[in-house]
Amino acid sequence: MASCSTMLLFPPNPSLSPRNPLSSLLTIHRLSPLRISATRPSSSSSTRTLSISASSNALQALIFDCDGVILESEHLHRQAYNDAFSHFNVQCPSLPSQPLNWGPDFYDELQNRIGGGKPKMRWYFKEHGWPSSTILEKPPEDDTERVKLIDTLQDWKTERYKEIIKSGTVEPRPGVLRLMDEVKTAGKKLAVCSAATKSSVILCLENLIGIERFQSLDCFLAGDDVKEKKPDPSIYLTAVKTLGVSEGNCLVVEDSVIGLQAATRAGMSCVVTYTPSTANQDFKDAIAIYPDLSNVRLRDLELLLQNVVAAK
Repeated sequence: MASCSTMLLFPPNPSLSPRNPLSSLLTIHRLSPLRISATRPSSSSSTRTLSISASSNALQALIFDCDGVILESEHLHRQAYNDAFSHFNVQCPSLPSQPLNWGPDFYDELQNRIGGGKPKMRWYFKEHGWPSSTILEKPPEDDTERVKLIDTLQDWKTERYKEIIKSGTVEPRPGVLRLMDEVKTAGKKLAVCSAATKSSVILCLENLIGIERFQSLDCFLAGDDVKEKKPDPSIYLTAVKTLGVSEGNCLVVEDSVIGLQAATRAGMSCVVTYTPSTANQDFKDAIAIYPDLSNVRLRDLELLLQNVVAAK
């Protein structure tokens, strides 16, 4: 096995994060001959220089998460949830005089801890008390009523989220479309795996990457397609079977620790393109970390994965 070298990853740009920036550099050990140096200019972009020696091409499939990777969507989902809580007058015992409203800081923590909308609500109501609402005459008393409450809220929230996406005010994150096109031009497989509801993901993809790119995907999976949500690896293990490639020849692009854990538990390498709400998370298991994909090319990712394979 090759000896270890050190990769220094600069902390997120403070201007991108609503929280306090990291106070020191993150030092992550990587197996040589991989050497990545990153400099962070004053703008939000990042310049990276790769110096890598590898012979075989390991990358056969690139898999994107959707929310947070293809688009910055946390604030849009939060808005849709709060609109649903207001519409159905959802009131928890802790705040009985007004509809539930998830603030930005709390939602950042919630969505980075629990994947999927229904699990989020179930966890919250279990912790803070099952609410009254116009959906049921009184707070749910058994699991059948709880399922009805959560399903109704999630369905309404999904439709509201679709309305926001259709408004035309949402754009894909920098570099996403170019990188997708590079993958297809190179004859490699391209996939999207999202924990969100399938209908909302389809709408996002058709509006943000275009119908032609969406239809050209070699694999598309949503939360409806697997029993367990991220960080469970089910969605990525299912993608591998659909794509017909091995885990070691796939590279996942994620934005959060939950997604990173799902990828690595599936035996896949993962790069992270963080958002303001995930910028301060611990991405020690990622093979590279980027503020966005504007300066990332397919060849960069090929070289990264080659070195992971060569080091094993």
